[in-house]
Amino acid sequence: MEINLSGRRALITGGSRGLGRAMAESFAEAGADVAIIARDTEALEDTQLALQEARPSGKYLAISADVADANEVVRAHTEVTSFFGPVDILVNNAGTSNAKPFLEVSSQDWLDDFNLKFFSAAYLCRLCIPDMRHQSWGRIINTLNSAAKAPSAASCPTSVARAAGMAMTKALASEFASDGVLVNALNTGFLVSHQWVTRWENDPSGRTFEEFIQEIGRRIPIGRMGDAQEFANLALFLASDAASYLTGASINIDGGLTPVV
Repeated sequence: MEINLSGRRALITGGSRGLGRAMAESFAEAGADVAIIARDTEALEDTQLALQEARPSGKYLAISADVADANEVVRAHTEVTSFFGPVDILVNNAGTSNAKPFLEVSSQDWLDDFNLKFFSAAYLCRLCIPDMRHQSWGRIINTLNSAAKAPSAASCPTSVARAAGMAMTKALASEFASDGVLVNALNTGFLVSHQWVTRWENDPSGRTFEEFIQEIGRRIPIGRMGDAQEFANLALFLASDAASYLTGASINIDGGLTPVV
């Protein structure tokens, strides 16, 4: 099955590295114009250059913004729509893993985590959905985490913020399905990304990165960690007309790790 996103305009938060970059590259290769938002200017510029080199005929925009700030979200959305018009495909991918024992989670931790992972997505949905409804076509993909379905001990505030994102996915899918706006969530497990590079850099064992991810992979039923492209492949499907009867889904992409579907 060949996915064609020609004429579509995609906006991806957390789009400069890891899963976000893989999605941006896959969408661009399928013909979409792509805007990426992140905080790291250097990584943004590098990803934008890679997109332009891969498909020079496309339109690409890189915006440095902190999506945890509502005003920054509005500014970024205005820049995107001024650049290439209404957003057809929105991917809410911003977020980091912030998990600790419940009694160690400060009030600021709760606020920071929800601002980054939940409210940024809610604000962007509110900004993008009116145009999607007007054209009777839209795709929203929320990157969540398997902890949203099966939280473990010491998984706050991340698991709770992701669970809120799952509830919002279901609510929006029900509300806007008749308008042609389809909303789905992808729940990550252990996928090799920039966050795992950071964890490896803080690992005192002296293992190579390959040894580090191989050890993590042994915990997963499929026997290995996934990679960013495998995640992007599924996101590409959800962003396309091929997924025209799929909304309100919450799909685990975790190699069988999560005990609930």
